[in-house]
This record gives sequence, C-alpha cells and structure tokens, in this order.
Amino acid sequence: MSAASGGSGLPACPYGLCDGSGFVEHEALRTATPCQCRPARIARARTRSLTSVIPRRYRGVSFDRAPVIDMPRAQIAVVRRYVRDISASLDAGRGLWLFGDVGTGKTTLAMLVSQSALEVGRSVAIYSLPRLLAEIRTTFDGSSERSYTALLDRLTEVDLLHVDDVGAERSSPWVLEQLYAIVNARYEEERSMIITTNLEREALCEQITERTVSRLEEMCEVLPLFGGDARRVTYGAPTGP
Repeated sequence: MSAASGGSGLPACPYGLCDGSGFVEHEALRTATPCQCRPARIARARTRSLTSVIPRRYRGVSFDRAPVIDMPRAQIAVVRRYVRDISASLDAGRGLWLFGDVGTGKTTLAMLVSQSALEVGRSVAIYSLPRLLAEIRTTFDGSSERSYTALLDRLTEVDLLHVDDVGAERSSPWVLEQLYAIVNARYEEERSMIITTNLEREALCEQITERTVSRLEEMCEVLPLFGGDARRVTYGAPTGP
C-alpha cells in the first residue's frame, strides 16, 4: 500500500484518523462520523476538472538542490516558512506574490509551493494566465458542457489557485473583468493565491487595474526576485544586456 493512500486505495487522511474514506468508523457503536479531512476531500472532488498537474520540468523541485539553492536566502526563507505548515497557510487564506526579472526562479518557487500543497492532500489549480483565460473563453462556446458560473465556482473553491505570468495577457475590458472576478471571489472567500509576474506594482496596476492589484496585495506576501536570467546561463547563451 502506498504511503500516500489509505487502505481503501483513496488518498491517505492527513490527520491519520480515517482510512481515506472521509469517515471515522466507531466499531463499538457501529457508527461513523465525518473526519476532519472530509471538507478537503469534497473540495478536491468538486475541482477535479481544473488543471492541477505539476509540469514535467518542475516535478521534484526541492529546497535542497538547484536552482532553488542558488536563489536569494531571504526570499527562500519566506517560502520555507510558508510551506512548513502549508495547511495552516491555506486555511488562513495567505498567499504569495512573486515578481521580478525573467529567469529568476519565480515559477520554480511557485511550483514548489503548489507541490507542497498537493503532497498534503490540498486541492490546487495551476494555470498560466493566458491558459486560464482561454479556458474561461470555452465556457462561452454554445457546445461547452461547463458554464462560466460553474468554472468560477470551482476556481473559487480550490484551496490554492496558482496563476503564472499575470500581466502577460494583452489587456482588454473582457480580460480585466475575468481577472477581477476571479481575484475578488477568492478575496471574499479568503482563499489563497500564488501569482508570478514580471511586472512591478505600478506597471501591473496599468495592466490589470488598481482594484485587482489592491486585493492581491492584501491576500499575498510580496517577494521580489531580481538578477540575471538563469535560463541563459544554464544553456550557455550570451549573458550581455
């Protein structure tokens, strides 16, 4: 039996109370009561249609090896603290906002957080902003089996919403409306987000509006990451300006 699953073949109870079914059986009383893990199991079931797979490039990312060990210690300390008790971080609705230069490890650190959440059985949705908007657009297709409202509800309910490349999509009234709707729904429900962007605050406000940025600031701890493009160094490309 895998350590990640209970005797029922279902994901193991993170509290060690049930067999993975979401119910604690009391043999003497011949009854069963809902386990502490049941709300999280229900949330995962409702969000199965969302993308929650760590991309191949980031699988197995760790604090103990490159590129993470080469990143600024102060920022790594913040991320370590966040994932040390990932469930408490998510239950409190706390998030992270990683911004800075291209190739400085923002996505790597965000994937490390998402991986940690998945490992303890929390529900996670992982998207680049362009891909997320593309998925929203499909709900307006007459042949779509999923409604816009149903997708927004699932994006709101997931324990952690991870959005890469915020500000990368060309702004339009429609884009701004969708992004605000997602951020505001999670803001109101005190749900965690982790975002990455190449834009500093002023530029991001111009791209996605002040009201959206203001909510993200309240929800997330802001972590700047600056420096050279590690991808260019890795592949031996010129490192000039």
